[in-house]
Amino acid sequence: MTKPSYATPPGGLPPQTQLLTDRAVFTDAYAVIPNGAMTDIVTSNLPFWDKTRAWVLARPLSGFAETFSQYIMEVSAGGGSTRPETDPNAQGVLFVVKGSFALSIDGATHSMAPGSYAYLPPGCDWTVSTTVGATFHWIRKAYQAVDGIDSPVAFVFDEGTGTTIEMPDTNGAWTTTRFVDPSDMRYDMQVNIVTLQPGGVIPFAETHVMEHGLYVLEGKAVYRLNQDWVEVEAGDFMWLRSFCPQACYAGGPGPFRYLLYKDINRHMPLNR
Repeated sequence: MTKPSYATPPGGLPPQTQLLTDRAVFTDAYAVIPNGAMTDIVTSNLPFWDKTRAWVLARPLSGFAETFSQYIMEVSAGGGSTRPETDPNAQGVLFVVKGSFALSIDGATHSMAPGSYAYLPPGCDWTVSTTVGATFHWIRKAYQAVDGIDSPVAFVFDEGTGTTIEMPDTNGAWTTTRFVDPSDMRYDMQVNIVTLQPGGVIPFAETHVMEHGLYVLEGKAVYRLNQDWVEVEAGDFMWLRSFCPQACYAGGPGPFRYLLYKDINRHMPLNR
C-alpha cells in the first residue's frame, strides 16, 4: 500500500516577476484559497504560542464560515504552547501533516506524527511541545451542549487505524475515513478524510445543511462549487456554505484526498 502524503503550505514569497493571475476565489457560496496564496506575509501570531505562526484558513465571519475556524499551525523546533486554547467553550481537532510533537491531554502524553489525529473537548487541559518542528491543522468549534447528552471525551488516533467506509455503489472509488461514529450524539462536529481514486466521482450535486471546510492533502481534481467547476490540488483549501451544491471528479494520476470538516448532530438555531 502506498504511504499517504500530506501537503503543507509553501511559505516564502513569489518573485516580483510572477503574474498576478491566480486561482483564489471568494464568493458568498464558496471560497478557494490555493496553496500559492499561503505565503509568509499572510501568517498570524496567536497568544501563548512560542516559535509558531499560523495560516488562518477560515473564521466565523458574515458571508463566510459560520460554525468553525481552521488554522495550519507551523511550530518551529523548541516551540509550542502550555496554554494553547483561550476559549473554555472551544473544542478542537488536531491533524498532523509534517514533523512531530508531544501532545499532553489532561496529563497523558501522546507522540504525534504525520497522520496523527486528536480530538480535544472543551475545557480539557492540553499542551504542545516539539524538539524538531511540526505542521498541523487545528480546527476549532464552539461546543453545543445538549441537556441529557454526555460531554464528548478526548482521544488520539491515527489515519491508518481509522474506520474507512466505502460509499455505496462505488466499489471503493470513493471512501471516507471516520474518526468519530456519526451516530454518537456527544459530538457535534466531524473531521474526516475523504479519498477518491483516479476517475472517482461524487456523482451528483450534494446540497445539504452541513457547512464544509476542505483541505486537499494529496492529488488533484475538478470540484463543482455552486455553478462553477474549479481545479484544485494538494495544499488548496475550500470553504462551502451550507446548501452550496458540490460534486467532484478526481483527475489522477494518484488518489485525491482531503481533510473534511462538517457540523453535525444538532438542531438548527432559530434565533440568528
